[in-house]
Amino acid sequence: MGKRVFLITGIAGFVGHHFLEHILKNTDDVVVGIDSLTYSGSLERLRDIEIDPFHHPRFKYLSYDFRQPVGANFAQELQDVTHILHIGAESHVDHSISDPMRFVMANVVGTTNMLELAKMLPNLELFVYFSTDEVFGPAPLPADIPAGDDWNGYREDDTHNPKNPYAATKSAGEQMVTSFANTYGIPCIITRQMNIFGERQHPEKFIPKVINAVLNNTVVPIHATPDKKQAGMRHYIHARNVAHAHLFLLDKKPWIGAPPRSVPSYHIVGEVEIDNLSLAHIIADTVIRVGEEKGLKTHPLRYDMVDFHSARPGHDLRYALNGGKMRELGWSPPKNFHDSMVKTIEWSLNSPRWLKNSAL
Repeated sequence: MGKRVFLITGIAGFVGHHFLEHILKNTDDVVVGIDSLTYSGSLERLRDIEIDPFHHPRFKYLSYDFRQPVGANFAQELQDVTHILHIGAESHVDHSISDPMRFVMANVVGTTNMLELAKMLPNLELFVYFSTDEVFGPAPLPADIPAGDDWNGYREDDTHNPKNPYAATKSAGEQMVTSFANTYGIPCIITRQMNIFGERQHPEKFIPKVINAVLNNTVVPIHATPDKKQAGMRHYIHARNVAHAHLFLLDKKPWIGAPPRSVPSYHIVGEVEIDNLSLAHIIADTVIRVGEEKGLKTHPLRYDMVDFHSARPGHDLRYALNGGKMRELGWSPPKNFHDSMVKTIEWSLNSPRWLKNSAL
């Protein structure tokens, strides 16, 4: 098999740069990365993993905003691409509630532009659309599932029911992928992931936010039920596990033999589900322990259980994907949740500039 040439969107983002690092370390493949360097993207992520964005034998960075149509000259530069990994997206639910059109432009129009590019690439073998658990809408809390019901997450072919603009635009992106596969014969798959964490995550996200709260003695809001007794729940998975799952799929190609122009989908799920208050305590305990070793000033966890959903509909308490399809294929996360979480927190304390907006 010859070298694959990956085109990765959002290469300077949190997830994209982890994919780049994983591919370069574990394959001989080539990567072309595009990014428009919005507020959440930074080439410093690439430099921090010792990848020069402009001088690397197996990586090439191109500045491009996929909200804009692809020009012929730009497409000509990408003629060798064999796989598109469309990771780039707007992904913050709060921002989607305050500015939904921004998400339509990035996640619907942007995805359509990337699919139009796919039509121009003669060597393209696969378009991978990176989606989310949120397209299915909220999952019932465990206490609300009837006794004897073995429901354990949405399966790949369950009906979409998005409840916020972010989720709706990702669902719409999936429909565009399916339509281009059916209409133009572009080979596509969809992957859906749950909450991803890891090094160099934007400080607005939950894990760095809790780390900062323990360092700065600020209060962490915890999404909860209206009675404020049950915190929201999530499956968390390290970004390198997500990258590993994608390479596993690309090597195994389980879609071979599927009906022509169909779009198989795969759920990539971490092995542990945890409520956000318990996770906040794990983060705080780790920060305090490492802080004592490093001589850092830390503070006990301060939190406020907040009924976000009633105040701002669209904040769902629980999402849940069934990961059985990937397990049946033989995949499991190589890095376990607890070790990955602790190492991420330790890394963040040793790299404090990534806990500040100024790092980006």
